[in-house]
Order: sequence, then structure tokens, then C-alpha cells
Amino acid sequence: SPSTTRRAPRSRTSFSRNWSRCVRRHIAKHYETGAALPDELFQKLVKARNYRAASMMMRQVHFASTDLALHSEYAADGSSSVYALEREIAQKTMVMMPLEEDRFLCGFGHIFAGGYSAGYYSYKWAEVLSADAFSAFEEAGLDDASAVATTGLRFRDTVLAMGGGKAPMDVFKEFRGREPSTEPLLRHSGLVGASA
Repeated sequence: SPSTTRRAPRSRTSFSRNWSRCVRRHIAKHYETGAALPDELFQKLVKARNYRAASMMMRQVHFASTDLALHSEYAADGSSSVYALEREIAQKTMVMMPLEEDRFLCGFGHIFAGGYSAGYYSYKWAEVLSADAFSAFEEAGLDDASAVATTGLRFRDTVLAMGGGKAPMDVFKEFRGREPSTEPLLRHSGLVGASA
């Protein structure tokens, strides 16, 4: 779809958001002394990054689900309002229901005038692709320079080189050897297994 193609480059820019101790050792140093960032402080940064990760993820799932439902299920001439549809979705995606008078949709320009009609999901999808691509480097071994270089060349020759010349899913599968998995994003967000 056009929005999937439009979001594919975002997955490449999201890639740099992945944190690793290995990379941190090389770039996170005190500006005067050159001392490395202590592991304890790095762990605090990871915890801060992952604070309320599940809430924020569900908020984005709510926005994406509402967007898709409005553009695929909602009937303007029907008996239900857009607000009722959003509240129905909120029952599945929110811990605390919005107030009855909530009219967030009135200002949600992304899905009406921002070029993302039925495409808001692509923000989260780009994060899935990015985290899964980064996990290829983790699997190779971030401390193994040769393995990282080999994986980096494969990333360059597929994800970076093919760009829009090939269907994004085909490019990803060529890089990873399989379809995308949500597990790396959940892990990097601290929601399953170890993070960072």
C-alpha cells in the first residue's frame, strides 16, 4: 500500500533508536574526561525509556485501530457516531476510558487531513520493522565486529539499497529470511524478556 511504502524509510530512521551497551561504550563518554557511561546510569536510561511503554504502545494501537475502523467500517449514514465507534475501540485498547464528552477525533488531523487516512498504523509498523532489523545485529553478536559487519553489509544490500525498487515486505524478508516479528519491539520496550 502507499502508506506502507511511505513508512518503509521511517523504519530505517527508527533503526538508530535502538540502544545497545556495545554501541554505548563507543559513543557515550564524558565530554571532558572521556570516561565511559557507567552501566548503572545506562540501566537508568533504559528504564526511563521504557517507563509506561505498554501504555504508550496501547495508545498508538488505539489511534491506529480507530483510524482503520473509521476508514473501513464506519458508515456516515448509519445510526452510530464516530465517537461511539472510538469508545467501542477504547474498551479494547485503553485502561481508562475517555470521558463521555471527549472529542479527540476533532483534532486528530493525521487521519483526516494529514495524508495518513487508514495509514496511522504505519508508525507502529515502522517500529516493528526497525526493532526486528536491529535484532539481526543482536543475533549476530554486537561484540563480534566481523559478524556485525557481515550483517551490516546484508542490511545495506537489501534494506538500504533496494529502497522503493522492490515491495517493502520482500526486501525485509530478503534481509531477515522471514516475515517481521513483533517480539523484538516488545523486548526492546521492556515488555517481554530482557531489554537493551
